[in-house]
Amino acid sequence: MDETPKRPADPFSIIGRLKSFRFAFKGIAFVLTTQHNAWVHLAFTALAVGAGLLLGIRGEDWRWLIAAITLVWFAEAINTAFEYVCDVVSPEFSRAVARAKDIAAGAVLICSIGAAAIGLLTFWPYLA
Repeated sequence: MDETPKRPADPFSIIGRLKSFRFAFKGIAFVLTTQHNAWVHLAFTALAVGAGLLLGIRGEDWRWLIAAITLVWFAEAINTAFEYVCDVVSPEFSRAVARAKDIAAGAVLICSIGAAAIGLLTFWPYLA
């Protein structure tokens, strides 16, 4: 059991919360500027939002699209964080780390396929 004394949490402050938002936005910017697939996700996000606006989809359909878009972006951000942690923990090649990275990338693919299916099911009635 780890006996290392833990540093007490800082008291709540508005400035502290604002800093945490700044860190979060830095993380999002990092994903957007370093991950090529993030640009693909951004293009499909813009396409889905633009199509939704153009077709005047209903509120309940927007909920599905927002959930699908959020899930893909979440998966991409977690995958990016996971890859960077793996690179720090194991800077030299490791078959196990490579497999873990592949699995994380697969999770993004699963979410993207699910989002595409949601998009097709959501937009189909407006296009038929």
